[in-house]
Order: sequence, then structure tokens, then C-alpha cells
Amino acid sequence: MARYTDASCRLCRREGDKLFLKGQRCYSSKCALARRSFAPGQHGQGRKKMSEYGVQLREKQKTKRFYGILEGQFRATFDRADHMKGKTGDNLLQLLELRMDNVVYRMGFAASRAEARQLVTHGHFTLNGKKADIPSILIKAGDEIAVRESSRKSTKFTNLSNTRPTPAWLTFNEETLTGKVIVLPSREDVDIEVKETLIVELYSK
Repeated sequence: MARYTDASCRLCRREGDKLFLKGQRCYSSKCALARRSFAPGQHGQGRKKMSEYGVQLREKQKTKRFYGILEGQFRATFDRADHMKGKTGDNLLQLLELRMDNVVYRMGFAASRAEARQLVTHGHFTLNGKKADIPSILIKAGDEIAVRESSRKSTKFTNLSNTRPTPAWLTFNEETLTGKVIVLPSREDVDIEVKETLIVELYSK
């Protein structure tokens, strides 16, 4: 499975925004963007006027990196959103939020989406009582995610220290290590600062 293996903090600096790729480090003074708020590379501090295409590309790259997926999966998700009823941009963000790895992150089982993806891949969770180890599985309203019985004694789950609030479209029970999708997330439930209409314009060319 292809994945990004370079320094994560470079991505935040390139986009000029926090993508919360390193868990608690992103909230501390060690955050690379807080220390060097300019793009990486030799010409990172130079001011460049971006074209219309450049602005659209940056919005797409930021969203893709925020959710930690590569171009192929992102484009496939966009194509699926484009064939759904409603606004394509809203549908795109909803589908990204409903990925298994993102839901696990939102419930507080992991400090970052990268960690959530790893936990899912290693088979620590069940979906509606069945083992689920594919991060890209799309969760539906009413689905329940739980930590597998064989993983409950792991220090990762016995010492959960999540300080992020659980989104309104989810429930999470720290005692039973289970969570449920109550309703599908709306655009207002997505906290990423992105202009999804620019992504739609980019892919519509």
C-alpha cells in the first residue's frame, strides 16, 4: 500500500496551516509551523503570486493531506461524491469524514489520523461485531466501532488520554471502548478550513 513517508511537518509548512498530523506535538511549542511559518525548501520564504489554478491546487493538496490519503484515493472519492445527490463539495467532505480511520480518530482512539490508520490496519477494531482492518471502509449511520476483545488490555487502550471533544454526529463510551455514528456529518461538522468549491472547480476542468 502506497503511503507518504517523508517528514509530516513539511506538509503543514507547505500548506501554511496546521494539519494536525503529529498528535499532541501540533498543540505544543514544538510545532514546526509555529517555529517556521514559511514553506520548506530553498525558496520557501519568497513571496509568489499564485494563479487561479495554483489556489485551487493548494486547496486540494491541503484537504488530501489533512485526511492523509494519496491522489488516487482522493480522486476516486471525489468521483463518488460527484455522482451523489447534493453539493459535490459537501459530499466529498462527508465521505472523507466517514472513512474508518478518520472515525476512529474522531472518537479519540488515536492522537492523529496516521496513528488511527495504523491501529485499524493492525486489526484492533470491529465494525458491527466483525473485524475491520481496512482504513478506507466507509462507515454508515448506525454503525458501531469497538476495540476487539483481544486488544482491550493493550496499554494503548487502557490509558486513553483524549482531550478532543467528540463530534456531535458520534458517540463514544470510554468504559466500553465503543463508539457509534448517530447521523451522517454535515458541512458544519467538518472543522477543516477549506474552500471545497475550489476543489470541485479544479477537477471539473
